[in-house]
Amino acid sequence: MFYVTKEFSFDAAHNLIKYHGKCEKLHGHTYKLRVTVAGEPDNEGMIMDFLELKDIVKKEILKHLDHSYINEIIEQPTAENIAKWIFDRLKSCINNDRRKLHEVILWETPTSSVRYLEEE
Repeated sequence: MFYVTKEFSFDAAHNLIKYHGKCEKLHGHTYKLRVTVAGEPDNEGMIMDFLELKDIVKKEILKHLDHSYINEIIEQPTAENIAKWIFDRLKSCINNDRRKLHEVILWETPTSSVRYLEEE
């Protein structure tokens, strides 16, 4: 099994309406996103072209989240909920008979991240 990974970043604002603490106030982050696809190479020797992965993430994720107020997209935009939303949007665009979306890792700060993958 091979794993192809690409990283992205985006800036967005949110506030956690069901949380009582510092993060319930409007604030922003520069998020880092890592998307990993697992699979076997095709007859060209690739699981997935990096350019194809980049185009999918730009269209399905960055177009919606970059420079946005995430609460307008995800009701309670915790890092966990954002990572799952990203995974769910990408899964149908990436999965086929040779490859599948393996995991999404989302950093809210340089030292704080959440990892989401579906159990087999």
